[in-house]
Amino acid sequence: MQAYYTSHYHSPLGNITLASDGSSLIGLWFDEQKYFADSIAGEKTQNDKMLPVLADTCHWLDIYFSGKQPDFIPPLKMLSTPFRKAVWEILLTIPYGKTMTYGEIATIIATQKNIAKMSAQAVGGAVGHNNISIIIPCHRVIGAHGSLTGYAGGINKKILLLEHEGIDISRLTLPIG
Repeated sequence: MQAYYTSHYHSPLGNITLASDGSSLIGLWFDEQKYFADSIAGEKTQNDKMLPVLADTCHWLDIYFSGKQPDFIPPLKMLSTPFRKAVWEILLTIPYGKTMTYGEIATIIATQKNIAKMSAQAVGGAVGHNNISIIIPCHRVIGAHGSLTGYAGGINKKILLLEHEGIDISRLTLPIG
């Protein structure tokens, strides 16, 4: 059984759990979010704030939540399917303070795979299962015509993250309900 290491970070938006395999960050979740810790479910975990990758991640989060754009990314390991990893790699290209639609990501994936079309819904599923929230910025993905669709950490956190990055959410359509 693989041992993983966890640590906790207290953000302005709530508690965050970090996970590492010892050398790379493999998880960053708001506590109690959808799919919380699904990449390490059933595995042995130990708390360890002293691991360099977890300390680097906390430093990244400190910079981010201070209102600045971090100029580094801690070592990441994406534990998932090749399709999800491809989507998450695209998420890493979305600049701080900008958004991209599920459809735009689907078009990029279709081009990469040399196929005519990719489902934006399939992309949405991959985005929703992102194991490294905030750093792999799934909160920057919006629906067609500027709709603010789901976020595993909760739509309110998505709105706050977008506002934190200076995105004018008044131009976006909030979900009903």
